[in-house]
Amino acid sequence: MERHEITAMPRFWGDKPYHSLDYALKQQFGEKVYKLTLNAGCTCPNRDGTLGTRGCLFCSEGGSGEFAADPALSITRQIEESKALLAAKRPVQKYIAYFQAYTNTYGPIRRLEEVFTEAASHPEIAALSIATRPDCLGPGVLTLLARLKRIKPLWIELGLQTIHGETAAFVRRGYELPCYTRAVEELESLGIPVITHVILGLPGESLQQMLETVSFVNALPVSGIKLQLLHILKHTDLADYYERHPFPLFTLETYVQAVISCLEICRPDMVIHRLTGDGPKDLLVAPLWSSSKRHVLNTIHQTLRQRNTWQGRLWKG
Repeated sequence: MERHEITAMPRFWGDKPYHSLDYALKQQFGEKVYKLTLNAGCTCPNRDGTLGTRGCLFCSEGGSGEFAADPALSITRQIEESKALLAAKRPVQKYIAYFQAYTNTYGPIRRLEEVFTEAASHPEIAALSIATRPDCLGPGVLTLLARLKRIKPLWIELGLQTIHGETAAFVRRGYELPCYTRAVEELESLGIPVITHVILGLPGESLQQMLETVSFVNALPVSGIKLQLLHILKHTDLADYYERHPFPLFTLETYVQAVISCLEICRPDMVIHRLTGDGPKDLLVAPLWSSSKRHVLNTIHQTLRQRNTWQGRLWKG
């Protein structure tokens, strides 16, 4: 997951024409590694009244952590229960402790240190992945992350979503773009890889604007990117807005084209952590075709091969 000099432009990384997370993890750890989605019990400044009380426009009550474990359980218990669910499907020896729900560096430093150290100390946890906001990385948090990095590899996932100020304000992101770039630079100075979340299909954004966001991320010392299809989920302000003001959504065909366009301009060393997403089916309002994640991914893979294209094909270097 560390950044490295780009010396070549490969057309295949393993069996795929893009630098997949699965490929990167096998290169780093020598075997397949699975994520365990854990819950640190954090909240968010966009929900506790610091910046707002309703979260981002698209955010669900679970803070994007609908698949996370029960925060009432200890981290060790969460790990063991999540392991048991995976073990029933496949043999696994190494895991990533993925802290996903809400903002996982937002809280008392002592509490955060206890939670993350407990995960990092587990013998089967190979690395930590911590999702947070760039405005929740104060000096104390950065010092803690630097200490954790000496225990186990870790990377930080930052929710950028878009570089466009009008869209960011509409979705109530709650911070300005320089805050994101400063966080990337500070994490880079500590040698901590950054993964950036980008949402494709936000209301009012053109494909060109989405590509501008990807290009912006591409030019920064960012190790990986998550391309997330906009989901409209029940019980969100976005669902209420969509009901009153329907806006165009991606079809499967147009989404596949958008993803491929993003991949073509990405640096060859940029690790692709996600190409779509699968919101809980009982909460999904639209687009309904996205509920079949395997079909979406298979369509992307097939189309890449049919068009004989790959990640970085249009990268300018």
